[in-house]
Amino acid sequence: MIKKFINTRAIIAPLLMLSAMWIGFLLQNLGLIENCDGSLIPLVPEGLKGVIFSPLLHGNLEHIAGNSIPIAVLFFLLYQFYPKLANNVLFWGWICTGLIVWLLPPMNFFFFFPVYSCIIGASGIDYMLAFFIFFSGIFRKNKTLLTVALVVALYYGSLIWGIFPEELFYKLDQPSKISWQAHLSGAIVGLALALIFKNKHREKNKKFIWEFPNYYSEKDDKLWQEYLENHPEHFTEEPKLKKDDAWDHLDEIRKK
Repeated sequence: MIKKFINTRAIIAPLLMLSAMWIGFLLQNLGLIENCDGSLIPLVPEGLKGVIFSPLLHGNLEHIAGNSIPIAVLFFLLYQFYPKLANNVLFWGWICTGLIVWLLPPMNFFFFFPVYSCIIGASGIDYMLAFFIFFSGIFRKNKTLLTVALVVALYYGSLIWGIFPEELFYKLDQPSKISWQAHLSGAIVGLALALIFKNKHREKNKKFIWEFPNYYSEKDDKLWQEYLENHPEHFTEEPKLKKDDAWDHLDEIRKK
């Protein structure tokens, strides 16, 4: 019964991604991945490997726990409602988000002494998926996808503030540990993919049979006739008073 409504890949894909993230986190804690190994380092050639591996690495338990729930939810929505596009969106979204992050300098280049930063975490993928699902639902004008878009906006609408550097809003004594570059890159790529794929594998809005102007159902008509026979009182009008009767009735009331 569940298979009729839930795509199997919508369950498998989140589990695979979460497994990869937690395995990466385990390897970090075992000391097999140290310092900036696998991290994305902006503007540094060695940091390009982080385009692939950095979303699977996290700084601490709070970091990976905070990314796990959005990843699970957004992966499920992507593969459930965009099954034919999901792999392309994930592949290009992952690669393009990482490349843009690599091209963006950290804010400490402007506010602090220039220090190269090691960027890790799946938040860029979170933003990419959230923005893709939201804008794709709007661009496609499909009732179901619009509903999904509204759900994403309701739960992840506050993500919009994450695309801006904290240094623009607060005076910090040291560089922020939150990667605004990954958030901004994910948002840009998600919006771009929603535009690029807006007409690909597009489903027409389903129209129910009773919405057609010449719709007729013998079964419905029979039920209607039975209702008329069993409840005639619902279709009889109360007798209206004639004008003279109304005046006589009014005089009687006055006399009382």
